[in-house]
Amino acid sequence: MQTRRLGEVEVSAVGLGCMGMSGVYGPADEEESIATIHAAMEAGITLLNTGDFYGAGHNEMLVGRALAGKRDRAFVSVKFGAQLEPPGRIVGFDARPVAVKTYLTYTLRRLRTDYVDLYQPARVDPNVPIEDTVGAVKELIDAGYVRHLGLSEAGVGSIRRAHAVHPVAALETEYSLATRDPEPGVLPVLRELGIGVVAYGVLSRGLLSGDVASPAQLQPGDFRAHSPRFQGENLERNLRLVEALRQVAEQTGLTPVQLAFAWVLSRGPDIVPLIGTKRRDRLADALGALDAELTDDDLALLERAVPADAVAGTRYPAAAMSGLGR
Repeated sequence: MQTRRLGEVEVSAVGLGCMGMSGVYGPADEEESIATIHAAMEAGITLLNTGDFYGAGHNEMLVGRALAGKRDRAFVSVKFGAQLEPPGRIVGFDARPVAVKTYLTYTLRRLRTDYVDLYQPARVDPNVPIEDTVGAVKELIDAGYVRHLGLSEAGVGSIRRAHAVHPVAALETEYSLATRDPEPGVLPVLRELGIGVVAYGVLSRGLLSGDVASPAQLQPGDFRAHSPRFQGENLERNLRLVEALRQVAEQTGLTPVQLAFAWVLSRGPDIVPLIGTKRRDRLADALGALDAELTDDDLALLERAVPADAVAGTRYPAAAMSGLGR
């Protein structure tokens, strides 16, 4: 397995995103999910990404089961702060210091561990100074319960303010052929400060892999049933981009999934994309991107097939979009 750096930390060149193992994209089989985590680790993946609110704690418990006897081989990244109401809808964020320490107490129990490698607020809480949130994480680092500080979907100002309190190892953000938002402002600042990138949504939640041709395919509870990119005319336009991506993939000898991951990997050695899957066959497909070497001609073909800002629809509904980039 190739490696990359998040700040001063060395991790596998790709990570495993575990969110989908807890019902976000429809039902998941727990045994297959655990087998997928084990297969990822056998392939050399060290970075496992979860959140304490994924499945209202279910995801952490699942990862904890999978890591039994293997904890020292994993770099576990956890997001915190989302507030839920039954049956699990996110209704806000709370990143007060006292809440941060409470979240971690439950996280350690669910993960069956005594420390977390990377701990990060899922969003910047507009009601709590980022310095206060980061200060609480710093106390947990000093006490040995957390190894490194991360951020997620933070804006340039918050990144600088957080980094001034304690070094930030990585920013988790959506980054893909379909989502170029970090490029103009955030990426240059991260590189100035020596902060790595954990890129999620590389397949735009299954859009670029061609998994969804109609909203009728989506099962109850699937996040994408409410995602603007999978609705009406937006989906029709986006499927034309998916077909263009498929044609480029054929020319390069890769699958569309491999091509999408290879593109993100090509954007810099400080970017670690997450393979978000609950199945071993999907994991194996994505891992093929590590052997791909895209030429300048390949990259030019990709830019023409899926230009920046060509994807129709925002990545979240309007209310959720307001929480990004604070």
